[in-house]
Amino acid sequence: MILNPELETLRSRVHGPVSGPGDPGYAVDTFNPSMIQRPDAVLAAADAQDVQNAVRWAAETGIPVGVQATGHGAAAAMDEGLLISTSALQDLRLDPEAGTVTLGAGVRWKTVLEQTVPHGLTAPNGSSGTVGVAGYATGGGLPVMGRALGFCSDHVKAMDVVTPDGALHHTSAEVDAELFAVLRGGKGNFGVVTSLTLELNAFSGFYGGGLLYPEETGPQVLEAFRGWTEQLPSDASASMAFLHLPDAPFLPGELRGTAPVHVRFACFGSAEEGDTLLEPMRRAAAPLMDTAGTMDYRAVGSIHMDPEGPIPSLDTGALLTGLPDGLAAALLEEVGPGSGTPLMMTEIRLMGGALAVDPSAPDAVSGRSAGFNVYAVGLNMPPAAEATAAALERLDTAVAPYTEGALVNLAGRVRPGSGGQPFWSSEVLLRLQAAKAAYDPDNLFRFGHAVPQPVP
Repeated sequence: MILNPELETLRSRVHGPVSGPGDPGYAVDTFNPSMIQRPDAVLAAADAQDVQNAVRWAAETGIPVGVQATGHGAAAAMDEGLLISTSALQDLRLDPEAGTVTLGAGVRWKTVLEQTVPHGLTAPNGSSGTVGVAGYATGGGLPVMGRALGFCSDHVKAMDVVTPDGALHHTSAEVDAELFAVLRGGKGNFGVVTSLTLELNAFSGFYGGGLLYPEETGPQVLEAFRGWTEQLPSDASASMAFLHLPDAPFLPGELRGTAPVHVRFACFGSAEEGDTLLEPMRRAAAPLMDTAGTMDYRAVGSIHMDPEGPIPSLDTGALLTGLPDGLAAALLEEVGPGSGTPLMMTEIRLMGGALAVDPSAPDAVSGRSAGFNVYAVGLNMPPAAEATAAALERLDTAVAPYTEGALVNLAGRVRPGSGGQPFWSSEVLLRLQAAKAAYDPDNLFRFGHAVPQPVP
């Protein structure tokens, strides 16, 4: 618990507003639709210096620190400590000639694409434009075009981070290389990222969209998807999802209360190239809706049909070694037609391609040897919350024999006693623990998917 005199000391050291429960701004700055955040205090940092001063204050007073930029990605509720919001760090500097962009920790992907795409440059963005770049990158980041581009963290050239001693480090493969390595994949365990520089990619054409099939075609679409993904070129992206959508106002009218099967596809190239690659899935069953075609890359978020607004949700995820018969049968039983699952979406995404290529500089990212990734989400609000939690547990059990860990950004809720697994290999976990001991021996940053203390 933070005492008022301590809070006044913090206020005297920063420019951004500091609020406690009941104060104006507290509800806004702690907002996260998936997890209720009730820290003792929250700072809406005005700049990197605010972050430095706040972290120093927290270290002096022994107050743990959490970080939030856009309200995405909370893996566990925060009910103590200081929450630093970096949403106001909105600087963005694009260098089209160098093919790089440097941005503040509060910048969202949609803002990046609005700046880069007119220059013929694309970024390793995810499926939602409202996600913040910094938190996405520190978890590795699985892009829509990951099979062509690799993980987002592969494109990070530099990161500025405030460590628990309040120092601001400019890290890269050449400077503070060990800290740079653990920041890319180790999430917020080592400090507060205030800015980062990304390498961009030139492109000349983009094809993407989705096919929505009737619920009853789920088995045949899944079987076709398994064969199709074996034949796709290594730079084409694909996934399929079993949808079970509530009759809720946050959904388009035609999708409310339906349970379609959704195949998503994207590639860099022409309409002819895209149509040729997607043709086997168009023949697999008669789609109810076909949105695939050439598109402005700034509309890439429409491919996965992620909701624009916040939804209280609970989720889970795992990396899969492949998609064999046993796993396909298990998925159909848990989330397929007639399953009655409360889960709104269960996605199977194709991995491989550039995602399987080791980065030029060491990092802490999992998933390079995986064949697929499964990710599922359901409503985390009454009366659905209890059923959602139970369905996620059943799905975890069903896919467990076919998993090889998880992507920390898509692993969902924190599992008590997980011990840092399954997000990092044993080798990477040892590296993270060594860095934790060096940079944060007092475990100031301990919320979310935390690096566990070594067993004595």
